[in-house]
Amino acid sequence: MGKIIAIANQKGGVGKTTTAINLAASLAVLEHKTLLIDADPQANATSGVGIDPKSVETSIYECIIDNVDPKSVIVETETPNLFLIPAHIDLVGAEIEMINLPEREQMMRKAIAPFKNEYDFIIIDCSPSLGLVTVNSLTAADSVIIPVQCEYFALEGLGKLLNTIKIVQTRLNPDLDIEGILLTMFDTRLRLSKQVVEEVKMHFQDMVFDTIINRNTRLSEAPSFGKTIIMHDAGSTGAINYLNLAREILEKNHITTQNA
Repeated sequence: MGKIIAIANQKGGVGKTTTAINLAASLAVLEHKTLLIDADPQANATSGVGIDPKSVETSIYECIIDNVDPKSVIVETETPNLFLIPAHIDLVGAEIEMINLPEREQMMRKAIAPFKNEYDFIIIDCSPSLGLVTVNSLTAADSVIIPVQCEYFALEGLGKLLNTIKIVQTRLNPDLDIEGILLTMFDTRLRLSKQVVEEVKMHFQDMVFDTIINRNTRLSEAPSFGKTIIMHDAGSTGAINYLNLAREILEKNHITTQNA
């Protein structure tokens, strides 16, 4: 089947990489072969699954710019069924290098297309910007998940992102769907968190996932160990939240799973 889902929001600190890593890991432990593509020069998704970005010799950058075969770049992670195409800091230069290339928005799609159906899911962690690499990711994707944190100014910048998505749909990828808006960093103790949930649901209704990601210490500390939340603490609130999100996506896409 090979569904490609981009995780995008140009606003930093909204739980984008946390979502990319842990949704990918959750789909993988539910026995769906999953590829995580790190399309962020900060390479946090790479280090977050236990791969040192400094040790990465070939990455998504070489696949896009130098036509390196992505299959040769894929690495296994310690999570069963979860594979990674890593990133490193060179990706910063990709924006400039692509600017004069023909079909510059299609580079990622061309790189992924030959092996798309070898995976059940391909999750792309986009950089916190609306630059050319993010546009490439959205052009390559079947759908996009937008993480929104349950904090003040939650909706700030969301209009800009939705406008970018609309432009991509109109000009580059008419089949791009919004998989859903994901509320993250929910603090049960704060009235503000509950108000943000109500506001986002009022604005976007059915586009909002039922699953909400709680603010969770175990979830925050997992990347410092180079582990997904599933491998770090499978019984934590964060792990349960992301497994529920994975199940919600599977249900939405009418995909059955033995462990669901």
